[in-house]
Amino acid sequence: MTELAGRTILVTGASAGIGRAIVERLAPTGARVVAHYRTNEDAAREATAQFPAGAAHLVRADLSSPTGSTDLWRAATAWAGRIDVVVLNAAVMPKAELDAPDDVWEAALDEALQVNTRSQLGLLRHSVAHFLDTGGGSIVGLSSWAAQRGAGNANLAVYAASKAATAAAIKTIARAYAAQGVLAYLIAPGVVDTQMSAAAGEDRGGRQALLQTLAMQEMVPPAEIAELVALLASGRTRHLSGATIDVNGASYIR
Repeated sequence: MTELAGRTILVTGASAGIGRAIVERLAPTGARVVAHYRTNEDAAREATAQFPAGAAHLVRADLSSPTGSTDLWRAATAWAGRIDVVVLNAAVMPKAELDAPDDVWEAALDEALQVNTRSQLGLLRHSVAHFLDTGGGSIVGLSSWAAQRGAGNANLAVYAASKAATAAAIKTIARAYAAQGVLAYLIAPGVVDTQMSAAAGEDRGGRQALLQTLAMQEMVPPAEIAELVALLASGRTRHLSGATIDVNGASYIR
């Protein structure tokens, strides 16, 4: 995708799963990438290994901290100067039954809202201000079908709620700043072949039982999500701004 050449793209949660697939997809495009990670620096470095020298930069930031999003943004812009695309991928999926002890419930709720909602809204604020100063830019939010249809298990209620809140914020930004060149998209995957999905599937009888619930009887490959992110980041689909794009292999059609 020659349109990505020279663009700087910030990807959160770049060390594993969908985030790693996105970073690896961007390597041959000529884009520069800021690859965020929290703990696994070696995996983040492996994800960026195919970039030319000087085209990838690793940033460690803890999005479970109230200052994490600001720390990440400052480090990213200090290296890059201008950022053209922000990919909000990092997320957690804490489990808590509705009848769990109060301390367990509150801990799960706090973690989901901090990482999946508060930190994302912090990055959204920084991104919009930056894009208004630099003439525009794009935000790609990795949502979930749980934000649209609810989670498949009640112990993921806090996860679904946190994802839905961030989705609403991204849609609001798309509407409010379209005329100023700020584009915002949501990708809502179903069951993607990642460790997070494997953990969720444990409560539904394991991998094979989970596959039987899917129309294609297979999980979405992370590389397909990465391909879609690259397309949205290219600027070729401006009038998709505000859209929620379902990627679930026909398991949820609306």
